Amino acid sequence: MSKPPQLDLFGAAPKKAGKEPVGPAALSEEIRALGKALPPKLYLGTSSWSFPGWEGIVYDRKASHAELAREGLAAYGRHPLLRTVGIDRTYYAPIEKSVYAEYAGQVPADFRFLAKASEALTVARYPDHARYGSRRGQKNPDFLSLSYAEDYVVGPFMEGLREKAGVLLLQFAPQDVSAMGGAAGFADRIHELLARLPKGPVYAVEIRNKELLTPQYREALGAAGAVHCLNIHPAMPGISAQAEMALSEKAPALVCRWMLAPGLTYDTAKNRYEPFDELVDEAPQTRLDIAREVIRKLKAGTPAYVIANNKAEGSSPLTLIKLAGEVLREV
Repeated sequence: MSKPPQLDLFGAAPKKAGKEPVGPAALSEEIRALGKALPPKLYLGTSSWSFPGWEGIVYDRKASHAELAREGLAAYGRHPLLRTVGIDRTYYAPIEKSVYAEYAGQVPADFRFLAKASEALTVARYPDHARYGSRRGQKNPDFLSLSYAEDYVVGPFMEGLREKAGVLLLQFAPQDVSAMGGAAGFADRIHELLARLPKGPVYAVEIRNKELLTPQYREALGAAGAVHCLNIHPAMPGISAQAEMALSEKAPALVCRWMLAPGLTYDTAKNRYEPFDELVDEAPQTRLDIAREVIRKLKAGTPAYVIANNKAEGSSPLTLIKLAGEVLREV
């Protein structure tokens, strides 16, 4: 196992001297009251935080993507509804524990992170794409490797974030299921890995091949103390169907990611919704379905994590405000 490349701390230029960091937006009393009323075990958050279009929604002024990537998290963490955030960059390459520690130092004590495991752990064969260089099209020797997971994924995540380590997400992009060992073989292998990982965070598994949603998969996650991540994406069944097929009663948490509006690709959604400052395609039934799954777990005393993407309805913070209201109406 070779040491993977590491991403730099923020992927952005150094802060300009004398410039005040971006601050939190001035919010209405209604939104502040909504945040105070939410159950303490409900963690709502967005996929990353560096979107200039969130001026007046999350941030107090217009700031560049690079500026927000570098210093926006502290302002994000002061929003009354946003108590988690997805760290997506870790999917493309691992980051050091010191980077996680930098993130942890910018948010309140009750904040929890959801980070993606590196794709080096979750692709059976590297895609035939130029960005993979000499690895393109090749079998991945680190696929579901315990040593890779411990050294480059779980270790830095837990040591850097400490008590703020919430969910570690293993996202399996669409791929040839036969290369993963078939549906049954995948269930066996994912159980073998998850059962041997260090205890601490919530381990969640997100799949984009619906043929992997088998009783063996549900049982494998339940036996390992992990959870299927309900993911709202055009490639997957609806949230209620996923819950029925894949959620175990033993699951340590509810983890849900609302990713993409029906009938769209990420590129078309980006073009349609950017700068992500308003709700364009609202999906009230999906919102209600998520709220009901959240309430079911909260009533059982189990934490619930919901991550929204801008490409779900147009603006993830506004999506979460609507979802928070739905949860309180349904409680």
